[in-house]
Amino acid sequence: QVQLVESGGGLVQPGGSLRLSCAASGSIGSINVMGWYRQAPGKQRELVASITDDSTMTYTDSVKGRFTISSDNAKNTVSLQMNSLKPEDTDVYYCYARVRPIYYFIYRDYWGQGTQVTVSS
Repeated sequence: QVQLVESGGGLVQPGGSLRLSCAASGSIGSINVMGWYRQAPGKQRELVASITDDSTMTYTDSVKGRFTISSDNAKNTVSLQMNSLKPEDTDVYYCYARVRPIYYFIYRDYWGQGTQVTVSS
């Protein structure tokens, strides 16, 4: 089994910063993508940012220039530094990883439990 554990959500004022972190553990053979999605009630989960094992990064347009994704391949961790936060960034943020478990030949998608980010004055 593979587990993703997130930390770092909370309440912040507009213009403030938060850092989300996620650690993958368990029977991990390799990881080729890690990232963050977010979801508001009644809406589809959307990609915020992702990073591949060769450090190719992708951001949704609304966070470009404000959020920075980083990873540590050796530790199987991914972080999201969120600056200049806006009320519209309020959502539940989910860590994501595409993992090939040990003894398997294909990659599978895994999700964290979600962490609430609230931007409000």
